[in-house]
Amino acid sequence: MTKSIFVLLVISFHLLFGVDCLHAETHRILGRIVDKTSSKPIPARIYIQDVSSEQWHYAESSHPTGTAVRYERQRGESIEMHTTLSAHPFVASLPSGTFAITIERGKEYRTLTKTISSSEAGDEITFDLERWADMAELGWYSGDTHVHRSLEDLPNIVLAEDLNVTFPLIYWARDGYEAPEKNDPDFDPTQPVELIEVGPTHVIYPLNTEYEIARFHGEPHKLGAFFILNHKTPFNVGVPPVGNILEQAREEGALFELDKHNWPWSMMLIPVLGIDLYEITNNHIWRTQFYYKDFGLKAPQSMEVEEDEGGFTEWGWIRYGFQNYYLLLNCGFHLRPTAGTASGVHPVPLGFGRVYVHQPEGFSYEGWVRGLNGGKSFVTTGPMLPIEVNGLSPQISIHRNDDQPTVIEIKGSAVSPDLIDRIEVIKNGEVYDSIDPENNLGERGEYNSEIDVRYEVADSCWFAVRCFSKTPEGRIRFGHSSPSFVDYKDRPLPPRRDDIQFLIRRMEEQIERNKILENEDALKEYRQALEGYRDLLEVAR
Repeated sequence: MTKSIFVLLVISFHLLFGVDCLHAETHRILGRIVDKTSSKPIPARIYIQDVSSEQWHYAESSHPTGTAVRYERQRGESIEMHTTLSAHPFVASLPSGTFAITIERGKEYRTLTKTISSSEAGDEITFDLERWADMAELGWYSGDTHVHRSLEDLPNIVLAEDLNVTFPLIYWARDGYEAPEKNDPDFDPTQPVELIEVGPTHVIYPLNTEYEIARFHGEPHKLGAFFILNHKTPFNVGVPPVGNILEQAREEGALFELDKHNWPWSMMLIPVLGIDLYEITNNHIWRTQFYYKDFGLKAPQSMEVEEDEGGFTEWGWIRYGFQNYYLLLNCGFHLRPTAGTASGVHPVPLGFGRVYVHQPEGFSYEGWVRGLNGGKSFVTTGPMLPIEVNGLSPQISIHRNDDQPTVIEIKGSAVSPDLIDRIEVIKNGEVYDSIDPENNLGERGEYNSEIDVRYEVADSCWFAVRCFSKTPEGRIRFGHSSPSFVDYKDRPLPPRRDDIQFLIRRMEEQIERNKILENEDALKEYRQALEGYRDLLEVAR
C-alpha cells in the first residue's frame, strides 16, 4: 500500500467514525446465568445496551455445544433486541464503556438488571436469576399459540423462555384463493407429522397454518387472519370461502383460533368456522412500547374503549379485546381464551403473553391440547391466576333443569412479582365483584392475594376472574381466567340488543365491501353469519 493511499484511508476513518475509532478497544465480557436457589446454569434471554450511546450489543455462547439466537425487531420507537442463550456460559465483545445488562426468563423469574463496565473484562460475572413462581409445581403449563420462529431456532428459544408448548405457523397464506405456502425449509410435508420433544415438558408441534388474507390477484383487499392448530396434513386450498378447509380441519382434530377481533372478517369467522380459541392477549401486546394505535376496525362507543390523539391507548386496546370477547360469550359462543405473540414478526419475545393450561396429573402434549380446548386455563402478560370454580379447573358448565339457586365458589390466588392493582369478578361481561388485593409477601418475595368468594345465582350466566398489576415503569400487566357457565333450561342468557346490532352492522358493511370480490360463495358465508345474528335479536334484551 502506498503512503498516499494509507493517508486517505486514515482520513476516511476519521471522517466516518471519529478520532477514537482508531484507538477503540474490544473487551470480552464473560458471564453465566444461574438459578439463584440451586446455582444451576439455566437458559435465558439477555439484553445488552450501551448506557451512553444506547447502542445494542449481543451475546454469544462460549461453550462448544451451546447455542445463541439473536433477535432484532423494531416498529417505530418500539424496539426488541435480545439474544436467547442455552444453559451455558456466554461471551460478549464490547467496546470501552458502561453497559446495562438485563436478563429475563419467561414469566416466572424476576427481571435482573446489572450495570457493568467493560473494564471488568476477563472476570466471569455470575447473574443469579430469582424465581418468583413455579407454575409447573402446581400443575400449570404454558404455551404460545401464535409463533413465527423457525424450527431450527425454537429448541433454544422455548427453553430460554421456559415455554412448554409452541405452535409455529409453518404454512402461511397471504393471497385470497391461493393455498398456503410452506415457509420453513426444515419441515418435510412428505413425512408424517411428529411432535418435537425439546425436553420432558417442552414440546413443539410443527404443523400449523395461518390464513392471513390481504390481497386478491395482487390487489390490496384486507380480510384478516385466523389459525389452524394441530392438524395432520397440509391444506392445499385457499380461502375464501372459509368452508373450503372446515371439513379437513375437523377430521384431523385441529383447533381454529381467532387472531384479532377487529379484522374485517373476524365476526363472520366466529359462527361460520365455529372458532374455538380467542386471543385475549394477542400479538399487539408487547414487552416494549405499545405501537398499533390505529389498527383495524374501530370499537363501537358502547365499549368505552380508551383512545388518545393517535388512536388506541394500550389499555384501550386491551379493553377492546376484553369487551369483544364478553360480547361473544353473551351471544352463546363459548370461546376458550388463548395467547399469541407472533414472535418472529413483531418486536416481542416468544411467550411474552402466554396461556397456562392446568394438568394436575402431569404434562403431556395431548392432555395440554385437550385442556386448552376445554378452557382449563388462564392467560397472562404478568400475574398468575390459578383458580378453581366449585373445586374444578375452569372452565366448568353447570346445567340446571329446576329453578333452585346455583352456588358458585371461586377459590385460588392472584400472584405477581409486582403489586396486584385490582382483582375483578366478571359476570356476563360486567364487573360483578371487586376483591381488594391483600398483596401478602410469599416465600419467594412474590405478592399473593387470595381469592375466596361464593355467589348464589338463579339465572343463566357466565363468570370469569381477571387481575391487573403495574410494572415499575407503569405498564399494565394482566391475568384472565377462562369463563365458567351456568345454564338454566329454557332460560338462556339473553344477549344485549346493542351488541347484536353491532354484529349485524359489521356483517352488512362487510357484505357490501366484499362485493368487489365477485365471489358468491364467500358472500354466502357473510349472509349466513348475518342471518344467525339477526335470529339473536329475537331473544335480545
